[in-house]
Amino acid sequence: MYAVIRTGGKQARVEQGQRLDVELLGRAEGDEVDFTPVLVVDGDTVVATASDLTGAKVTARVVGESKGPKIRGFTYKSKTNNRRRWGHRQHYNTIEIMGISRSEHRSAAQERSDQKTERASSSKPAPEESAR
Repeated sequence: MYAVIRTGGKQARVEQGQRLDVELLGRAEGDEVDFTPVLVVDGDTVVATASDLTGAKVTARVVGESKGPKIRGFTYKSKTNNRRRWGHRQHYNTIEIMGISRSEHRSAAQERSDQKTERASSSKPAPEESAR
């Protein structure tokens, strides 16, 4: 079973036990974080609609913090002494996926099909035609 989660403006495919670097969440090491999945795949079953995913969640534990690579930028304008140099280093949280749980309620499509079969079975039998 795997899921696709959205965090920090990005989406990531995750499985149970996987470690992942995500943008800083503002949580301490050892805290648990819940993500709402965008997609859950369990074998042949794919759950992607918002109504079917209400109640599904991906639970993760914050393992630590790390820093990304240093990025250096430089800009200048020729023939003038106009130069600017800057740097950036992104901070990340490392998370470990603890579990993926699907919603326990039935999907809307399954409920509609059940209602149709109930209506069909509970409807009155057709009147017999009389021989004239």
